Amino acid sequence: MLDPLVLLALAGVGLLAGFVDAVAGGGGMISVPALLSAGLPPVAALATNKMQSVIGTAMAVLTYWRRGYIDLRKLTLAIVLTFVGAAGGAFAVKQVDTALLNVIVPVALVAIAGYFVFAPNLSDADRTARLAFPLFGPVMGLLIGFYDGVFGPGTGSFFTVCFVTLFGFGLTRAAGHTKALNLVSNFAALLVFIFAGDVVWLAAIAMAVGQVAGGYIGARAGIRFGARLIRPLVIVVSVAMALRLLISG
Repeated sequence: MLDPLVLLALAGVGLLAGFVDAVAGGGGMISVPALLSAGLPPVAALATNKMQSVIGTAMAVLTYWRRGYIDLRKLTLAIVLTFVGAAGGAFAVKQVDTALLNVIVPVALVAIAGYFVFAPNLSDADRTARLAFPLFGPVMGLLIGFYDGVFGPGTGSFFTVCFVTLFGFGLTRAAGHTKALNLVSNFAALLVFIFAGDVVWLAAIAMAVGQVAGGYIGARAGIRFGARLIRPLVIVVSVAMALRLLISG
């Protein structure tokens, strides 16, 4: 049984994590250490984090969608294959050696941060796509969804950079579509954790309360400030995740 003050603190952490996640992804960097500090075992912390994260991400998706930044019809096939990939990754995680990912992923995250630092003309305006989204968007969803099910850190950054560089999305629209696919991949992995009985529901509910507020505020901030907020926050989050993976690895 968790102390009421611990639950209150977790709700505050959920709010902050939800805000960061709605804008740039990477809210798990904040929420998972908090859950571990509250005394949850690692698997329970990961499962509980998925539960509360799904709530905040759903709020962010709803906010972006209501303001016209997500085209769900365009995303339909990508949503299906993201779910398939993430569920497959969650089931395969015990058979996959993730040691190499501890080296590759930080390098990829630093490269993403470098792209957002140095790439010219990163704005909210859409640009010419390098690849056709109806054909390659679902492939992106399948691959990154599988990665999220197996490992996870940086999923939001990987989705965002693909939407911007491959499919020509402006940053705010990329953030909205990233949240939609991230919600699907998190939900698929969450189902596996729920059936395994790994979620600590009291902690998840406390954090979800904060996540609802954080996801809404973060999405509104992303919409209002656009690339001026999303670009620097993606850079900070990507570098911070890379450092955390290198240190913990």
